[in-house]
Amino acid sequence: MKNKVIYREEYMSKLNSYKDKKIIKVLTGIRRSGKSTILNEFKKELIDKGILEKNIISINFEDNSNKDLLDEQKLHDYIIKKADKNCMNYIFIDEIQNVNGFQKCIDSLFLRDYLDIYITGSNSYMLSGELATYLTGRYIQIHVLPLSFKEYSNFYEDGDELKKYNEYSIYGGFPYLINLDNSNEKIEYLDSIYSTVIMKDVINRKKVNDVMILESICRFLFDNIGSAVSTKKISDTLASNGRKNSVHTIEEYLNSLLESYIIYRVNRFDIKGKQLLKTQEKYYLSDLGLRTYLLGKNHNRDLGHILENIIFLELKRRGYRIYIGKNDTSEVDFVVETNDDYMYIQVALSVREENTLRRELTPLETIPDHYKKYLITLDYDTNNYNGIKQISAIDFLLGKVQL
Repeated sequence: MKNKVIYREEYMSKLNSYKDKKIIKVLTGIRRSGKSTILNEFKKELIDKGILEKNIISINFEDNSNKDLLDEQKLHDYIIKKADKNCMNYIFIDEIQNVNGFQKCIDSLFLRDYLDIYITGSNSYMLSGELATYLTGRYIQIHVLPLSFKEYSNFYEDGDELKKYNEYSIYGGFPYLINLDNSNEKIEYLDSIYSTVIMKDVINRKKVNDVMILESICRFLFDNIGSAVSTKKISDTLASNGRKNSVHTIEEYLNSLLESYIIYRVNRFDIKGKQLLKTQEKYYLSDLGLRTYLLGKNHNRDLGHILENIIFLELKRRGYRIYIGKNDTSEVDFVVETNDDYMYIQVALSVREENTLRRELTPLETIPDHYKKYLITLDYDTNNYNGIKQISAIDFLLGKVQL
């Protein structure tokens, strides 16, 4: 039976806009977020538009049959030999970070005007260090997240949107999940993703010695999405549970999780001073299904912070710079930078109780400037509180409301 595939219009549109342009297209994102499928769909489109298959060179380094090309010179020579110098050739390389010295290989291939290069990678390390040095100004990063709620909801055409949201908040948006029919299958698949990412992108690459400490850090972060966190707080919590470790080690493990796109760190921003602060960051998950797998379906279903995580991912998907807002003693969930402007966003599960509404509005009301202010809730109500617009989270996630 053929697997079902969701057409990722947003990413396909970006690839098409950069086709044949002298720039390397780099797709990044957590494993199984759909990078390879997007490239495969793009290759099909190229063929439909008349590109000959012999002018498409495709290599996936998760396929062991390509292990002989894991040396940068062998990979380079293989592509040069196969390419037709008299026309444009489309080069697709999956999981490029597995190639020793890939930076020099890509840099050399880029010099050939008859090569249009597309690469994917599952850790941010590939865009630091040597690659950035070699390719400064010559690549565009397209960051691929798991399915948005809109993509997920459109696939399951029938059904109540709130029910679909609840399923999405539990199992997340890894694309292959649409091929699985029940909870056990989905959890087993999430187990495989978690194990693969942790093993391949963290433990093996970083040579992690204490796997138990790493998993304890994951559990802590997954259980505290949307809460202010410091490495000292993590260290103290682990120590209280009998797992003593140094702050330095925890910082290293945190950076490994960030590089593997398992989590995202969001810095705090002083609203009055318009400057970044260096303490008490927050962390959000790339996909909430991983939280369900690691902590269990019924563990601390903090629905407010889960909604906050989903809104964060949607804001990131739309390309915004996102911060946590500090305004004197109060906090704003998200400060969103848009060109020369800012937007302020509070996220709440429901504000139908007067005390809750007042608590959520107060941080926005005390901001002295006149940038846009929003209150996003799962209530279907829409209101305007002296310029603060309350909008439906479902409508926002489905693209029915623009900020």
